[in-house]
Amino acid sequence: MRWRCSSGTRLTDGGGMRMNKHAKACLAAVRCFLLDMDGTFYLGERLIDGSLEFLEALRRTGRDAWFLTNNSSKSAAAYMEKLTRLGVPEPFRRQVITSGHAAAQYLRTRFPQGRGYLLGNEVLREELTGMGLAFTDAQPDYVLVAFDTTLDYAKMCRVCDYIREGVPYIATHPDFNCPTENGFIPDAGAIMAFIEASTGRKADIILGKPHGGIIREAQRRTGCTAAELAMVGDRLYTDVAAGVRHGMPGILVLSGEAKMADVATSAVKPDLIFDKLADMIPYLS
Repeated sequence: MRWRCSSGTRLTDGGGMRMNKHAKACLAAVRCFLLDMDGTFYLGERLIDGSLEFLEALRRTGRDAWFLTNNSSKSAAAYMEKLTRLGVPEPFRRQVITSGHAAAQYLRTRFPQGRGYLLGNEVLREELTGMGLAFTDAQPDYVLVAFDTTLDYAKMCRVCDYIREGVPYIATHPDFNCPTENGFIPDAGAIMAFIEASTGRKADIILGKPHGGIIREAQRRTGCTAAELAMVGDRLYTDVAAGVRHGMPGILVLSGEAKMADVATSAVKPDLIFDKLADMIPYLS
């Protein structure tokens, strides 16, 4: 049974009392919320209404939150700076995990002495280099495809050449679009679709939501089991799927990409649906 909960009385099934009990029961064991960022906590430079109040409710009820983003076009430090600018208090603003972090953990294990070709921004290159990875433009041991907002045709030709040759192909995350204040821009999934159309190859492994690499990184950093975590986000095929695939409540907010009509046609069904994060506050105790 799936429920839409809001600050009003709208819901998709059942009565208000049953909705209240279901939502509270679903959230009772959650000690830490894994929060998507773009489209869930903010849009561009604008906080979604009630986001800070939601963090305060978590603090008040003895819970925690970590920001878990697939967006690999920025470093964790850039996200921390943005969260600070938006007024997010300690310690929440320092608790950021990106798909780049998950990729770094995987690549250090899989290619401990390897050098990769990175399709990504310079800021990601600097962060991953600081985490022990090495990159090259010639004869790479692997290719890492991320959300590259500096993408040009020469880069696409080079990465497709390596992938066509059979070089191991790793991707940070599968999101097709990144929400902004003015709509959507193509994300890493769209880049991967271009690569597949040209080379016939899909990524050998994807580390970001809904895949397990970023979830394992979240468990490592939070110290929580899957039963103590909940995944909250605005995308069914990444955020909600990450929850339901890995034994966590998958909670959808309608403040970003997914709309209510998408739920009916999606194979991934959220455990709870809220208009925005703040609408969860009455169900925390």
